[in-house]
Amino acid sequence: MINSQSQKGGDSSTNLQAQQMVVHFGIDEKRAREIYQEMNLQLRNDYSQEALNIANSRVIEFENRLMPKMAQIEGALEAFADPSFQLLLVEAQKTAASTERPTDYDLLSELLIHRFQKGENRIALAGISLAVEIVDKVSDEALLGLTVSHAVSSFIPLSGDINQGLDVLNDLFGKLFYKELPGGHDWLDHLDILDAVRLTPFGSLKKVGQYYPEVLPGYVDVGIAKKSENHDRAIEMLKNSNLPASMLVEHALNNEFCRLSVRSMNSIDEISLAHPIIHEGKFIAVQQKLSEEQKQAIRSIYELYSKDGNMRSNNVNTFMSEWDKRSNLKTLRKWWDNISTSFTITSVGKVLAHSNAQRCDKNLPPLD
Repeated sequence: MINSQSQKGGDSSTNLQAQQMVVHFGIDEKRAREIYQEMNLQLRNDYSQEALNIANSRVIEFENRLMPKMAQIEGALEAFADPSFQLLLVEAQKTAASTERPTDYDLLSELLIHRFQKGENRIALAGISLAVEIVDKVSDEALLGLTVSHAVSSFIPLSGDINQGLDVLNDLFGKLFYKELPGGHDWLDHLDILDAVRLTPFGSLKKVGQYYPEVLPGYVDVGIAKKSENHDRAIEMLKNSNLPASMLVEHALNNEFCRLSVRSMNSIDEISLAHPIIHEGKFIAVQQKLSEEQKQAIRSIYELYSKDGNMRSNNVNTFMSEWDKRSNLKTLRKWWDNISTSFTITSVGKVLAHSNAQRCDKNLPPLD
């Protein structure tokens, strides 16, 4: 319920508001750590004295990875008062106690952050809960293969510039390749046993040279021939819609053509333009979304593109040549194109892979 009244209180404060008597119990990091330890008490009867010492050191290490991350996210510490979060926390502590890999503590931390961010989304919460249970069971090789596979299917560059887009992908996979990629089939069988993937005996994965041109068609579509009638029409459309002529750029894959600096038609809604305004006597640039008229103008320009299939195929070949000039992308292509079995990543696998990807690259967006 939204209430126009508001109150502020300090750390560990209790705010009481009359009328509806809404009670807010503030939780700071000190109290969150106390709750963490209270949950940990439930584990002590599960171990011998010898094992308890090892388990405690691991759980403490997990705590020290988790708490700073939770404290940095607004409202996240309040989750420690949620009974369902506490139950998941106990499971995460059990997993932490049974694993010797330091990276697993970071991975469990990311999973608990996902748990807070997903709120009451029960489908997402089910995947997160099961992912917590298998963190200590998944092998290093399988986790890496799962993470890279998830990145292929989930992350594409925002930039409409071809070279920038490839550089972004190259940088991303460079961060994810923290060890040698798995070969053979065993890593997939292992993930299938853990319900992180489902193997598909029939069919095959799309090769990199087919998949990426499909998800980034704006990079490889032919575009508009320079100095042609359609080129003149496109420039006029931009002018009439108050769009900058710089939106039409030379095609990096064929310098006799120009293209809109977009990765696909579906990305047009994301475009914004910088508009100068005066603020406190100074000019500053403010990003402003396109109007519907401007979006339609861009779509109409895209319709002026040549539909020559042979030229598009040549662009795809040139695109993949540029791809292979980047070492991490070349490694990805060689690895991916040699996976012989088709598979799909389950909800459990997705949350596990995304958490691991965010462990490697803090700038990645949250899981949808």
